[in-house]
Amino acid sequence: MSLRSRFTRRTRIALIGIAAGGVAAAIVVVPSLADSGSSEPAAVAAQADYGPEPEADSKLVTQAGGVSTMATATLSPDTMINRARTWLTANNGGPVPYSMERVWKDGYRQDCSGFVSMALGLGKPGLNTVGLADSKSGVTTRLSSVSQLKKGDLLIDYRTDDGDFRHVVIFEKWANTAHSAYYAYEQRGTYGTTYRQLKYGIGSDNYDPFRPVKLGGGTGGGGGGQVPSPSVSWPVLKSGSQGADVKSAQQLLTAQGYSVAADSSFGPNTRAAVVKFQKSRSLAADGVIGPNTWAKLIKVVKSGSSGSAVKAAQTQLNVYNYGLAVDGGFGTKTKSAVVAFQKNHKLEVDGVVGPNTWRTLLGSR
Repeated sequence: MSLRSRFTRRTRIALIGIAAGGVAAAIVVVPSLADSGSSEPAAVAAQADYGPEPEADSKLVTQAGGVSTMATATLSPDTMINRARTWLTANNGGPVPYSMERVWKDGYRQDCSGFVSMALGLGKPGLNTVGLADSKSGVTTRLSSVSQLKKGDLLIDYRTDDGDFRHVVIFEKWANTAHSAYYAYEQRGTYGTTYRQLKYGIGSDNYDPFRPVKLGGGTGGGGGGQVPSPSVSWPVLKSGSQGADVKSAQQLLTAQGYSVAADSSFGPNTRAAVVKFQKSRSLAADGVIGPNTWAKLIKVVKSGSSGSAVKAAQTQLNVYNYGLAVDGGFGTKTKSAVVAFQKNHKLEVDGVVGPNTWRTLLGSR
């Protein structure tokens, strides 16, 4: 793809904001989806720490020609995603703060491309977005369509005429079967490391899909097809998360005796319930639903089960278009949907939603 010279709407708005008195922040319209129920791009404030990103010859950027400093071994998508997750809580339980001029304790620059360089194990302090997208760097190859995106792939806006807004995010999984949004990790101004739903690259914008050239496909399934593939991992939910996974978590919290509204929005009440639940199970009470919390939160449900845990399973099955009534009753239709889902995902076909089926329901999109 040739580098585009036209100004996008977000660039024009930013320039208007700067011209109108040199303000430190301008409102920028970007194609993100903070709320999965919204079909409109969200408005995001471009803070002052979104300065022009370091150029290729900067001391803050790993030189693309320094191949010896780049990772040489094939990297699994799980390893890459797990590295990205570490920055969510690396700052004393909070996200690594955003900066284009500083490096974190691990030696990587604290901006979006430094974050991705860390996740890929590239040379420190990391490439910039142009370097990540440049075929001469040997780090990525461009995909022909966003429909090809898989776990660990990147969406990059690398326009050189719009340095204030170059950006890169790490794709984890689709948020729905329509592929109208996805879950991703990013390092962004004001917020630092973030895990949320996005729409970058879907529709008309400056984001293009790329695949790291040394990203492997994982080690395959295991256990005779009775356990999820290693590429299936529990989602990480925290304050600000949205969507069906949050709704299922809220329904499971209610099933565990911590009643919260199943509104698909991870707000203060949900976080408070998560903290209480974690304390009751001797878990780290950080208010974040990660693998350890999911393992304690889920309940095994099967024919004859009823209640909020069944609603959570029905909510997840409907993400895969099974069209169930979310009524909390585990009847024949729900069992048939579970059996079909298990067959499609090479799980043990028993019609029971146990740990492996829960993890696949929540982590295979």
